[in-house]
Amino acid sequence: MSDTADKATDESMERTGDGTVEGAAGRTADVTPDRMRERRVAAGRAARRVLWRPSHQATVRDRLTWLNEGAEGVYDLDQPVDMYGDRLVETLEERVAGLLGMEAAAFFPTGTMAQQVALRCWAGRTGNATVALHPLSHPEVHERHAFSRVSGLRPVHVTDEPRLPTAEEVRDLPEPFGTLMLELPLRDAGFVLPSWEELTEAVDAARERDAVVHFDGARLWECTARLGRPLAEIAGLADSVYVSFYKSLGGFGGAAVAGPRTLIDEAKTWRHRYGGMIIQQFPTVLAALIGLERELPRLPEYVAHARVVAAALREGFTEAGVPWVRVHPEEPHTHQFQVWLPYDHEALGDAGLRQLEETRTGVFAQGWTRGGPGLAYTEVTVAAPGLEWTAQDVRTAVRDFVERLPG
Repeated sequence: MSDTADKATDESMERTGDGTVEGAAGRTADVTPDRMRERRVAAGRAARRVLWRPSHQATVRDRLTWLNEGAEGVYDLDQPVDMYGDRLVETLEERVAGLLGMEAAAFFPTGTMAQQVALRCWAGRTGNATVALHPLSHPEVHERHAFSRVSGLRPVHVTDEPRLPTAEEVRDLPEPFGTLMLELPLRDAGFVLPSWEELTEAVDAARERDAVVHFDGARLWECTARLGRPLAEIAGLADSVYVSFYKSLGGFGGAAVAGPRTLIDEAKTWRHRYGGMIIQQFPTVLAALIGLERELPRLPEYVAHARVVAAALREGFTEAGVPWVRVHPEEPHTHQFQVWLPYDHEALGDAGLRQLEETRTGVFAQGWTRGGPGLAYTEVTVAAPGLEWTAQDVRTAVRDFVERLPG
């Protein structure tokens, strides 16, 4: 979680009123944002057991070692480096287009740039700069209104419900739109997905209105389990798809847009205009190829185990006597989900950090966000380290966490 959105979320989790918080043991801890971040990163590095190890908590040496060890098997390292998007970059683009069943793909340094370019290209082709999307979509929440401020796009909201829009809502939107953008999964609603039937019906409804469909697929890679279809079939519903190379694949950064070759050719022109024509990007591209090779095949396993972890979390809080807990979705749609508890976010963050520091085990290592008076939530990610956890391990860690809470 190292993009601007996730950094902002992490900072909001750590932000406190007066810079101090009374811990469960009655002590006052230094929890200024910078100090909390330093403690969380240090504790994460030292931890023996966590459900996920975010790459942005690693050292530069760690990441260079990871790149060096993984790159040998995914590309001929004796080939010349890339230059302004050729060679190695083209190899990644071809790989992504093949995985998504699209004619072509274009690599971008950021997802924010990638989606703006794709949608402004569609706006020119449809003659309509209005993009229908969910108000919790990434561009609306985390990109500082870049659609309207930079690209001349006009977002309209299809629904305010914390889920993907239905076909009826798409069909009944009271104004014309050129593009329907669907974020799969919808991260800020709890990493939620529709069913396959609901998704196809929403896409059909957009086409009935002569609109094109674009998937914000930053986390599309892990959607196959819930939707029950291979990547190419899911992507094939849309006219274009954006994917990220670090949110689930563990890369350094970067994104791609895939779609018809004529659209991608135009997108590459706009990529240059937006400043995305970087002379050499081989470290980021190699990291993306490693992620496709190593992490992509494991994502279904992570999704399956996330369901085990989610059930054990709910059981653990009930056994510990917590009066109310919500795991959302109740059965996770991907390997990420939310947990809601009736406590102040500062107290929960302090308890989670102290558990990580004192036991070197962290079930909630990422901090908590205020969700209302006396209510907070956190995001849980289950990846390779989480596969080592049994349901009993989770319940035991939850009990230890609850003992650190006030009251």
